[in-house]
Amino acid sequence: MKRYYLTAAIAAATLALPALPALAQTSEITIGITTTTTGPGAALGIPERNALEFVPKEIGGVPLKVIVLDDGGDPTTATTNARRFVTESKADIIMGSALTPPTIAVSNVANEAGIPHFGLAPFPITPERMKWSVAMPQPIPIVGKVLYDHMKAKGVKTLGYIGYSDSYGDLWFNDLKAQAVPMGMTIVDEERFARPDTSVTGQVLKLVAANPDAILVGASGTAAALPQSELRDRGYKGLIYQTHGAASMDFIRIAGKAAEGVLMASGPVMDPEDQPDEAATKKPGLALNSAYEAKYGPNSRSQFAGHSYDAFELLKRIIPTALKTAKPGTPEFREAIRQALLSEKELAASQGVYNFTEKDRYGLDERSRILLTVKDGKYSLVK
Repeated sequence: MKRYYLTAAIAAATLALPALPALAQTSEITIGITTTTTGPGAALGIPERNALEFVPKEIGGVPLKVIVLDDGGDPTTATTNARRFVTESKADIIMGSALTPPTIAVSNVANEAGIPHFGLAPFPITPERMKWSVAMPQPIPIVGKVLYDHMKAKGVKTLGYIGYSDSYGDLWFNDLKAQAVPMGMTIVDEERFARPDTSVTGQVLKLVAANPDAILVGASGTAAALPQSELRDRGYKGLIYQTHGAASMDFIRIAGKAAEGVLMASGPVMDPEDQPDEAATKKPGLALNSAYEAKYGPNSRSQFAGHSYDAFELLKRIIPTALKTAKPGTPEFREAIRQALLSEKELAASQGVYNFTEKDRYGLDERSRILLTVKDGKYSLVK
C-alpha cells in the first residue's frame, strides 16, 4: 500500500500520519483519496492520481491537505484505507476508488462514519449508501442509452455481451437487458472474464459462433482492448461497442488496428475541442487536457483523469458555501459539505454538469455523454 501527500505536487510516500484531536476544528481541509495505482486497474487509477497535480491547493482561502493511498483494486485494502482516513486523518471528505468493487467498499465506510464520499468509478448507490455518497462517473443508464440508440439506428437485432465477472460487468449487462431488449434487440450470448485474465479466446469463439449483429464489451481500462482485439482476430465483422470505462488513449495503443471502427461511449472530456462554445463542459475539459497533455504528452488524455479532477471542480463551488456555516475538522462541516452538494446547482465540470438531489446521487444528464469512434488511430466524434 502506498501513501502520497499532495501539496504543490505529489510527494513521496511516508510511513504514518499523526492523529488529529477528535472533533477538533482545524485550519485545513483534509481529503483522503484511495485509488488503484497498481494491479490490473492501474490504467484507471494512475490518471486519476495524475490529475490531482492540476487541482487547487486551497479553496475559499483554506489550504487543502490531500492524502492519496493505493488500494491495488482490492476492496479489503480500500476498506482499510478508508478507515484510516476516518480514524487517523480525521478526513473531511473521502474520494475513491478507481474500480467499482473497492468504490462500494469505500462508500460503506464513508456512510458509516458520516463523511462525504465522491466515488470515482461507476457503482450502485443503494439506500444505505445514499446519504453520504455521490458518483462522479456518468450513470450507466445515461451512457448506455447513447449506445443502444445507435444500435437501433443501425438496425441491430441480435446482441452479444462480454464483460467483467464482477459488479461492473453486472451493471452493464443488467442495463443492456433493461434498455436494449425493450427496444427490440435480443441477447444471444453472454460471456464473462476476470480483470487479470490474459486470454478470452474461449469466450470470443462462442460469441463469434453466435454471430450477433453487434457485441457490447463491458470492461474498462486496458483490459477492454483484450476482447476487442480477439474478436477482430477471430474474424468477427459486426459492430463492436465499448463502454465509457474504455475511453482512454491506452485503448487505441493496445488494441492497435483492431480498434478501428469501434463505437465507444465517453464523457465529453475526451473531445472538448468539438463541443460548441456554449457547452458548460468545454472550458474545464480544455483546461484539464491542456495541463495533462503538457506534462504527460500529446494524446495522453483520459476519461479517468476527469473523474478526480471534476471532484475538485465541484469542491470549488461547494466548500465556500460550507465554510459559511462550519469549520473544517468537525461533523458540522461534513454535514455542511453534504448539504452544499444538494443546494448548489449546475456544477459544471469536464465530464458533465452536476445537479445532485437527495434521491439522485449521480446528478448528470445527457450533457455528460458523447459517442466516439476510432479512425486512423484517433478518436473521432460520431455526429
